[in-house]
Amino acid sequence: MLVAAAVCPHPPLLAPELAGVAAGELDGLRSACAVATAGLRAARPDTVVVVGGAEEAGSYGPDAAGSLAPWGVDVRIGPGEPVLPLSLTLGRRLVEEAGLAASAFHAVPFDAPQAECAALGARLAEGAGRVAMLVMADGSARLTEKSPGHLDPRARPYDDALAAALARGEIPDLDPGEAAGLWVAGRAALQVLAGAAGPLDGELLHHDAPYGVGYLVALLRAV
Repeated sequence: MLVAAAVCPHPPLLAPELAGVAAGELDGLRSACAVATAGLRAARPDTVVVVGGAEEAGSYGPDAAGSLAPWGVDVRIGPGEPVLPLSLTLGRRLVEEAGLAASAFHAVPFDAPQAECAALGARLAEGAGRVAMLVMADGSARLTEKSPGHLDPRARPYDDALAAALARGEIPDLDPGEAAGLWVAGRAALQVLAGAAGPLDGELLHHDAPYGVGYLVALLRAV
């Protein structure tokens, strides 16, 4: 059963090596992610899984690695071949920094149907013993004029509503078409969590958009 979940974003600059002199700008985000993953550890899980969005589906074992070379710094995370997409590469780093070891990493296509996401979540929650899940999920990338997707007036209310839902321990039903239009990279990964979770208590740890992309951090615990 799912006993705890953490939601964290996956901007490349989450890795200080990529941020350079601007590394301090995301110190608050990094601290919030550390608190969230520490919450997973405190839940005493038997199994830790990491879920994140990607262009293609994929499931990877505990030795799978990722590399930040495509984003400008040749940093490898994990002992195996660098096959993990960005979201899971950074997810692996977060769990390791928390002193945890993930048993599996699951990449979910950004456009995956809701039913497919929910089914994956249900299967993961049925894993052995107490299951903790790290969900790598960005909010909208259309929050400001300088956002990657430029400004969409619907984006701010959307992200605010998502943040409020996570604070209540809820994972809202996110429409794939609307999420795609608002460049919400975390939609599919969050729907996996929705399929895995029963009743949850929520704690919102961070809600900001320093580069025009919504970065939400939350810790969710089973009731």
